[in-house]
Amino acid sequence: MAEAYPEYEERPRRRGRKVLVTLVVLLLILAGLLVVADRVAAGVAERAIADQVSQEVAKQDAQSAPPKVDVGGFPFLTQVLGGRYERISIVLTEVQGPVQGETVSLPRLDVDARNVRASLDTLRSGQGDVVAESVNGTGTVSYDSLAKLLDRPGLKLGEQNGKLAVTAPVDILGQKLTVAGTADVTVSDNGKVALRFNDLNAEGLPAVPLAKTLLSNYAKGISIDVPLPELPFQLNVRKVEPKPEGLMVTADAKDVPINSAG
Repeated sequence: MAEAYPEYEERPRRRGRKVLVTLVVLLLILAGLLVVADRVAAGVAERAIADQVSQEVAKQDAQSAPPKVDVGGFPFLTQVLGGRYERISIVLTEVQGPVQGETVSLPRLDVDARNVRASLDTLRSGQGDVVAESVNGTGTVSYDSLAKLLDRPGLKLGEQNGKLAVTAPVDILGQKLTVAGTADVTVSDNGKVALRFNDLNAEGLPAVPLAKTLLSNYAKGISIDVPLPELPFQLNVRKVEPKPEGLMVTADAKDVPINSAG
């Protein structure tokens, strides 16, 4: 009989370990289901916001590919209950907007909205405001679109050593020459892109004062303030910077209703 005691002592221990393992497995399954439910809910919200962004882009007579929306922060469901979201990222591609009868293209516009307020009823019904405490945006204006606004035949723009570069055919005193040079690019007080071509030259330019005057007049003629298409989410342009792929635009805004922008 004495030999039976260890067997009885071992069985409760085994049962205890089995219960513990089962509990851990159940907890892992439950956690996994919660994560899946959280991501599914986030996906529903992202699609709803994307639909509203598309509507607002259309209201500005602009076009774009379907927006891509990502609701940041985890868990998402606690943000829903609190009505405040850490970050909502929106990517717009193939953006086209009208400016002075021309179509200006922005191949990509990245928008980052922080501290977004939206009630559960707003998300559920689609009615009401989704307001971001701050919105930052970066986009790239194609050089072809920018060149069209200067309205000079054959003019081409690009980037050279971090500056805006220009080449264009000109006729000076009966000679067909190619003008080349760079420009200073800034943001004017009215939010337009200020182009100032102060460093132009043309190989073969006649060495007479009149030729230099005509070249200077050409530089002045393309040194203008160029308007950009109205950006969504009330974004105001703060900085422009020439890049190989286009003119990079940095913009921001405060307290913006991102589902009724414009």
